[in-house]
Amino acid sequence: MYPVIAVPDEAGDILEQLGTKPKFWFRDEHSDKYLFKQNRTEGEGATGEDWSEKVVSELCALLDVPHAQYEFATWKGQHGVVSRSFAPPGGTWVAGNEVLVSIDKGYPRDKFYSVRQHTLRLVLNIIKADFIRPPLNWTSFGDVQSALDVFVGYLMLDAWVGSQDRHHENWGFIVSPESTIHLAPTFDHASSLGWNEIDETRMQRLMTRDRRRGIDRYVERAVSAFFISPTSTKPMPTMDVFKEASKLRPLAAKAWLDRLSRIVEKDVKDIFDQIPVDRISNPAKEFAMKMLELNQKRLLTLEV
Repeated sequence: MYPVIAVPDEAGDILEQLGTKPKFWFRDEHSDKYLFKQNRTEGEGATGEDWSEKVVSELCALLDVPHAQYEFATWKGQHGVVSRSFAPPGGTWVAGNEVLVSIDKGYPRDKFYSVRQHTLRLVLNIIKADFIRPPLNWTSFGDVQSALDVFVGYLMLDAWVGSQDRHHENWGFIVSPESTIHLAPTFDHASSLGWNEIDETRMQRLMTRDRRRGIDRYVERAVSAFFISPTSTKPMPTMDVFKEASKLRPLAAKAWLDRLSRIVEKDVKDIFDQIPVDRISNPAKEFAMKMLELNQKRLLTLEV
């Protein structure tokens, strides 16, 4: 069973409010910096942000995708997760929107969704710059060598887990104490795996014979926060984002797909079986595992 970290009550003296979800940084007894993120609500209407965040971080580990590690946590009786800062001492985090606004002064830095200027091509061109290095303390493999190669893996991950939250503050860079610039690890995957569906809806989608309402159609509807162009009216589906990125780095895409092909049902089940029983319902577990199964098949049948 995955551990549950008890965050001291006094750790949250300074709250950073994000909608209805408090989060705050604190230091543990070793002075390491951690972020606590609380689930949006408890009880009726509670979301699965904690288990989805934890599950995706464990899936990242299976793929060897550079990622922020998340653990279950409680603070003042509230469920959430904690994650250690991935910026080294003396390092600096630079979010994608800060880079984009430096390129276009009119870029809507403070808007997170339906940002048409957040185009996939623009972001890929930024990350493929020669001076952008792969994430710190991560070992390259095969045809995955550059920062852009790694980012292609992030986009495959998004398509696999149905993440719709790769907005301009959910990718970025770490400037090291030596002033080298590195792609940041992937992080903030809470909006994945049907995290916000209610159990009744999950079971209906799993059991219905209506193709239009089934889980097969559900996974096909996952959209990203990327647009194909500033004139587009709709964001790109997560699968299309990965396909487009694969055209730019086909060998890296194939290398990531090869890693995905080695993951079997038992690997995924072992992750879900270690979630504390008060954190996830059986319908949520069944629904999320089916999503992963279907999206894995969709990814592995792509021609890249």
